Amino acid sequence: MGVRLFFATFVVVLQNAFPLFSILYHKSMTSDTPHTDAALREGNPFFTRWTTPHATVPFGEIRVEDFAPAVVEGIRRHRAEIDRIVEDTAEPTFENTILPLECSGRMLEKVYTVLENLLSAESTDELQQVAEELTPVVTDHYNDVALHAGLFRRVKAVYEREQLHPALQGEERKLLDETYDGFVRHGANLDAEKQAEYRRLSKELGLLSLQYGQNVLKETAAYRLHLTEESDMEGMPDTVRSAAAMEARHGGEGEGWTFTLQAPSYGPFMKYCRRRGLRQKMYEAYNSRCALPGKHCNYAPAVRIADLKRRLAALEGYGDYADYVLCRRMAEDKTHVYRLLDDLLRAYRPTAEEEVEAVEAVARGKDGIAAEDFRPWDFAYYANILKERDYALNDELLRPYLQLENVIEGVFGLATRLYGIHFEANRDIPVYHPDVTAYDVTDGDGRFLGVLYTDFFPRPGKRPGAWMTEYKAQWHEADGTDSRPHVSLVMNFTKPTPDHPALLTLGEVETFLHEFGHSLHGLFADTRFASLSGTNVYWDFVELPSQFMENYAVQKEFLRTFARHYRTGELLPDELIDKIVRARNFNVAYACLRQLSFGMLDMAWFTLKEPLASGSEDYAELSATVCRFEQKAMEPTRLLPQEEDAGCMSVQFSHIFAGGYSAGYYSYKWAEVLDADAFALFRERGIFDRATAESFRRNVLSRGGTEHPMTLYKRFRGQEPTIDALLRRNGIKRPEA
Repeated sequence: MGVRLFFATFVVVLQNAFPLFSILYHKSMTSDTPHTDAALREGNPFFTRWTTPHATVPFGEIRVEDFAPAVVEGIRRHRAEIDRIVEDTAEPTFENTILPLECSGRMLEKVYTVLENLLSAESTDELQQVAEELTPVVTDHYNDVALHAGLFRRVKAVYEREQLHPALQGEERKLLDETYDGFVRHGANLDAEKQAEYRRLSKELGLLSLQYGQNVLKETAAYRLHLTEESDMEGMPDTVRSAAAMEARHGGEGEGWTFTLQAPSYGPFMKYCRRRGLRQKMYEAYNSRCALPGKHCNYAPAVRIADLKRRLAALEGYGDYADYVLCRRMAEDKTHVYRLLDDLLRAYRPTAEEEVEAVEAVARGKDGIAAEDFRPWDFAYYANILKERDYALNDELLRPYLQLENVIEGVFGLATRLYGIHFEANRDIPVYHPDVTAYDVTDGDGRFLGVLYTDFFPRPGKRPGAWMTEYKAQWHEADGTDSRPHVSLVMNFTKPTPDHPALLTLGEVETFLHEFGHSLHGLFADTRFASLSGTNVYWDFVELPSQFMENYAVQKEFLRTFARHYRTGELLPDELIDKIVRARNFNVAYACLRQLSFGMLDMAWFTLKEPLASGSEDYAELSATVCRFEQKAMEPTRLLPQEEDAGCMSVQFSHIFAGGYSAGYYSYKWAEVLDADAFALFRERGIFDRATAESFRRNVLSRGGTEHPMTLYKRFRGQEPTIDALLRRNGIKRPEA
């Protein structure tokens, strides 16, 4: 089971409010007979073989009450599988220890994967309650496996023998190394007292991570700005007005226009709203999420999460959590991370300052706003005016040519042109919401590659942002059968309205390409073991396939394949494409420093040697401490005045406090260096060159984590990457330099 052995990442304390599950769990762990009551098995799809196309998840058959008994049974089966490995009297080998461990726990993983994915894409109060009930027991179980002395003895015996007498090669050796390292990094070498501490800390960490993420989701969904005066809507494009009017009707506000903190609503509002006071109101609402006193406040959870991770790292002998994380990254250590962040800061800050000055000059000339009075809620509005002035380009000029259905055609067609693969909607595959479409993906020779789910629009119960996940990984069965993946592509794009179809911004097209790159990483997986397949790679390598695809968003040859006016069918004119290309680096340095600010904040949190606010529960003291800490961490990248009482990034930074990016947010910039360097090769040979694309697929996309990522990259590129390609692409360095 390798890396997947530790796939349960969220942990909560088991509440006494769930007596049925507690009874079920106790029975399953103390009996040698079939443990789940027949009544709870009846009609539960997790206890049956799925007969859906490609054995996909039968979403329509799954009830909320099905998860608990299925998890209980999954745990029971996994325990039995572990017992068989440990009780084997033969000398431990790869075949009788590592391989069966890799294949163990599949039922439990299947059930919990469905639950976790639905919590992000189609959450309900009932589902959240189930998660709070199930997660502590699941994590206890995975801790039992990770800290199982008998199991670790066998894994360690295989590992030590291989160290002395190497016999394994390729994926088998990589799986052994990853499995052994996984046990060690999850406390297997600790003494009994420290193992007990590891269990306690990890349970509390999971509870807080789950709480933190749900707080952000709820705060984002709760805010609604309803406008009824026509004067408040001055300057708003028709597409924005139409979407806001539909939101008002659907939300029960009736006449008028409603704006939310979801990206397709918040972004256009800040860009087009002429009323400065309303922009400030929206900005403060967005940036104060989880920062005000109340049940969704995240100051205490953030501080505690950072300290729990610090303490877990200390148990393993690391100076801080970043040290613990980075020894398993391409960056290797904090020195290399800070070198990247500092190099980019030095390279981009002068240009970023010029970009801000240019936007401030527009505000001064148009509305008499002096530089010292310019505020963060002004930036998007006046930057858009500047972009229109200098490039005669804005999102609304492009929207009519970026109808979602055509963008889907273009993105899928790009994959066909590069890799020869095909996508066909399969209406027989069950989905979890009517907005979702499932596709069969096939290779150029007709071979089935996998299932792709697409889910494009925001709705209540769906967290903001965009992401790729899997309902099933890829692996090879013992008989050699290639078990193909089921990949999910989830986004929050501009919705269709009664007046027009879903029309995207160019930024949304880039987001689509980004997440689609992750999807290709999963779909092209071709490895023997699930632990090493698809996106199971070092965290600072996982963004290469996604960010690589973003390069195509501004390529004329790509845009001309799908960008057609939704009413007339006219192709996107060359004049507009030329404007897109010329404007591609508009405020690119400002955007870079924004990403660097997040990376520096992340590193500040997870390089702490002591608790930030030890034991403090006073809101005023805690919020002041966190805000001062945040301001200091982000100060080197600050370009605009810091607003008092305008919120705090640390209480809504789900990437690092409720996701997998702790001490890893730098990965976006690390991978940007890689993607610019990789695309430079395509530019040399042709952006649709099949031979280069096949090399990228063969050496990067299909190999997962079977080798060190730098080895894979150099095999594709022929050299290690440098920062130069990124600087040239962004116009920071002259092409000829």
